[in-house]
Amino acid sequence: MSGPVTIDRLGHRGDGIARDGSEVLYAPRTLPGEVIDGPREGDRIARPRILTPAAERVRAPCPHYAACGGCALQHAADGFVAVWKQEVVAQALAAQGLEAPFRPMHTSPAFARRRATFALKRTRGDALVGFHAPASHTVTDVPECRLIHPALAAARPALAGIAAVGGSRKGTLSATVTRLDAWLDVAVTGGKPGDAGLAADLAALCARHGILRLAWEGEVIAQAERPRLTLGGITVIPPPGAFLQATAEGEAALRAAVTDATAGAQRIVDLFAGLGTFALPLARGAEVHAVEGDAAMVRALEEGWRGATGLKRVTAAARDLFRRPLEPDELARFDAAVIDPPRAGAEAQARRLAASTVPRIAAVSCNPVSFARDARVLVEGGYRLCWVQVVDQFRWSPHVELAALFARDHIAPGATKGQSG
Repeated sequence: MSGPVTIDRLGHRGDGIARDGSEVLYAPRTLPGEVIDGPREGDRIARPRILTPAAERVRAPCPHYAACGGCALQHAADGFVAVWKQEVVAQALAAQGLEAPFRPMHTSPAFARRRATFALKRTRGDALVGFHAPASHTVTDVPECRLIHPALAAARPALAGIAAVGGSRKGTLSATVTRLDAWLDVAVTGGKPGDAGLAADLAALCARHGILRLAWEGEVIAQAERPRLTLGGITVIPPPGAFLQATAEGEAALRAAVTDATAGAQRIVDLFAGLGTFALPLARGAEVHAVEGDAAMVRALEEGWRGATGLKRVTAAARDLFRRPLEPDELARFDAAVIDPPRAGAEAQARRLAASTVPRIAAVSCNPVSFARDARVLVEGGYRLCWVQVVDQFRWSPHVELAALFARDHIAPGATKGQSG
């Protein structure tokens, strides 16, 4: 069948979903209520023509939006995106038989992403620095990107130089660029095999362009000085490629939610603690035990605690919480737990928490589906889901992050309905 169809809703990837008889069709960059048409490729209308636009449709602020795959929702008004992202979380919870009041939403501003992974492509006389086109290996140059921090945009000449020195005409390099306190940290994969000559050339390039540290296929080959990152006023030295929240504003919103959820606790366990984004600031008011699977990040967290002043005791352990979750008897001494797992969630650890006596759990998640699954485990174990707050760090994308409070002792005050952008 063919002909115009009407978009009913957005899927979790941000694509519009329509029905044509019994056929379900997916169309990128469309909105509910829009009438569209276009050539069909299986169950997709990859290049939809908008016959009747929705009232929420806006002109994309970025001139690269049509060609770049880095964003998926710039055609939608901010208010619509905020409502939709909160609905994504509410629907994931409803699928597990759960509901919760929502605190006001936090949305990071434009030009705020302090970490991004660029695609680098060496060309005949130059190099492309950008992101892949939608559903394509083609690299789109993005000199006017509205998403990334200006410091990352200023690194484009350095990244082009890295591609020219360390790339091949046949492949594409991947460069993760992170803005630390005052410098840039770059980690590259997909380049030429490292040798002394390449390392010397890349080190010289980094010195010219002010790149603080360059890791090549996981090995540091250039470093001007030890990189520093401030987490809630506490300095850590992150290992190459270490995870941190995508925006400083989003990190602050998540930390505020976690701090509120654990207020008054004297002993806190931080599960999947990373560099100490939550553990170190929480140590201003409580003793903290941080557990993280990456040993290098554990060492950075411990060093950050030793170098700080005014913190209570912080202990840390390198432990794979997927294979060896903390057991209820290990959790018994804590007044509160913080858990911030990867996208897959932490079902095994959630089951141990559900069997524990920890009064409060501050949960942070980047996947509403795995969060809702783990939330059901906690609720079935006797916890109440007190509130949820959506934190939109990945502006103009379908990616959703959130913080939430689970409690055994009471429903925490301060939960409000509604949201703000």
